[in-house]
Amino acid sequence: MSYDDIQTACVVRYPYLWAREATKGETEGRKSRPVAVGVRLARAAGDLILFFPITTKEPEPERFAVEIPTIEKQRAGLDRDLRLWIILDEYNSDIVGRSFYLESDPPIGKFSKAFFLPLMREFIARRRKAVAVERA
Repeated sequence: MSYDDIQTACVVRYPYLWAREATKGETEGRKSRPVAVGVRLARAAGDLILFFPITTKEPEPERFAVEIPTIEKQRAGLDRDLRLWIILDEYNSDIVGRSFYLESDPPIGKFSKAFFLPLMREFIARRRKAVAVERA
């Protein structure tokens, strides 16, 4: 497996650092969790990737989050029996090849374009309000 397989709409395991944890001074994600690869941008120093967390905890109504439909959980390699949400109002950014956290393990699955691309369009429209945690 190579890092090339980590592309938009893939789901990988990553030690996501929540913005609330980073604000308190934490520097390490508490556990490895599934995250959606939102965007991968080619850069000379290494590709920049934005990761969006996937959680079983129902988000507060004011959060920008989307519940994942059963068919999409199946495509993404996630547990179909759990209620799961993608959180889109915060993200981690990391650099391929310079990351201490990103492994070259194969993705566990991938969301369909029909489901994921509209989410990314909405994220782009709201990106100024999103909270970024830079990991690299």
